[in-house]
Amino acid sequence: MEIVQGDKLELRFEAQRCIHARFCVTGAPKVFLANVQGPWLHPDAMPVERLVDIAHACPSGAIQYRRKDGEDDEAPPPVNLLSVREAGPYGIRGELVLRGQAIGTRATLCRCGASKNKPFCDGSHHDIHFDATGEPETGLLGLPTDMPATRDGRIDIEPEPNGPLQLRGQIEVLSGTGRMVCRVAQARLCRCGGSQTKPFCDGTHARNGFSAD
Repeated sequence: MEIVQGDKLELRFEAQRCIHARFCVTGAPKVFLANVQGPWLHPDAMPVERLVDIAHACPSGAIQYRRKDGEDDEAPPPVNLLSVREAGPYGIRGELVLRGQAIGTRATLCRCGASKNKPFCDGSHHDIHFDATGEPETGLLGLPTDMPATRDGRIDIEPEPNGPLQLRGQIEVLSGTGRMVCRVAQARLCRCGGSQTKPFCDGTHARNGFSAD
């Protein structure tokens, strides 16, 4: 992880989690210098509140920060969200805990099965021409759509060996265009790329030779 100290903010960048969404280099081009030799992170090059907004837009959590001016660091969102991206990864926001370790509030998780940085997306879905809808039907598999009493809180992510992602915690599943698909308190998400009931696991990983920790 790269860490650069600014006057009011410590800026952090974890390259392995970056999916090149480019919100940083287009929204803050004086802070994030693309395609340069040498230092490329300059947290003092724009007002800190604007830089914080840019960090929050990073879907993968590759960009994080620590405030040094007495203001609060990033808080979990008021509603936990899991977005199913068209032919791409899961985008998840909440108080995220992976294998018992806090990983922040934003992440993109592989669902094509090809990432070399599982459970995170590394862009391999482009390389393998992964083809999967980002628009599962509302109420898929008869799952609930009713509004729960609580919509935030911790989300525990446990990748099952050679199997799906087990999520525990209140989650609102959205299509890639933002349509609500279901609201669940736990889910087993396909990450082998082969399920016929995407985004949910149907056991195909046991038949297609999927291998992952």
